[in-house]
Amino acid sequence: MPARLSLKNGVIGIAGILAFAGFIALGNWQLERRHWKLDLIQRVAERIHATPVMAPNVKHWPTINKAHDEYRRVSVNGHFLNDKDTLVVAATELGSGYWVITPFKRADNTVVLVNRGFISQGVQAAPPPTEAQQVVGLLRLSEPKGSVVRDNNPSTGRWYSRDVAAIAASHKLNAAPYFIDAENNSAEQQSPAISAMAIPVAGLTVINFHNSHLVYAITWYGLAMMVIVAGFIIVREARRLS
Repeated sequence: MPARLSLKNGVIGIAGILAFAGFIALGNWQLERRHWKLDLIQRVAERIHATPVMAPNVKHWPTINKAHDEYRRVSVNGHFLNDKDTLVVAATELGSGYWVITPFKRADNTVVLVNRGFISQGVQAAPPPTEAQQVVGLLRLSEPKGSVVRDNNPSTGRWYSRDVAAIAASHKLNAAPYFIDAENNSAEQQSPAISAMAIPVAGLTVINFHNSHLVYAITWYGLAMMVIVAGFIIVREARRLS
């Protein structure tokens, strides 16, 4: 076999080995991600059906994180702050419209933003009840980027993501670094004095985790097998020509 051809086959062989190892590593990584995702789905399912616990107070604000806190079922006692609603563009199973975000002053005088629910376009949200009450819902972390490719514009009151810090700052409030998606059994939902059309529809939190890691893993392993097949063909042809 000519030296040049031998060198070429050697380079191809090394490239094939590296490609095979890389594809196997990527497949293994996807399986690890799948295990992590399934664990996350199980933990979230347990959280949303658990007995509510008190929402983290100011002492625990610095330690709140996605892995430990998001989607925890929590409760807060206090009252809503009137005339401080923020409407955030939303797309839900009920159509397009807005989330109604309202500051809620807790019994310890700290503030947490509460997503009172969804209203359709053209509907003016009824003000929240003024009496002291308990709100139960799911703890959510701030969404400064959101899902819409548009920037918030606080000066014009145009909001496209639930950016807790920015919304709180627009009302000159020092609020918790999270918000609460209220459940649909709040006192506001049950008030007979408010038109049903004007009441924000709560309880629309979408809990949907994309989990295609097994498909990705099979794809990478399939590519690794293709490298083996290609290597076999190259070796066979090299022997035939030698």
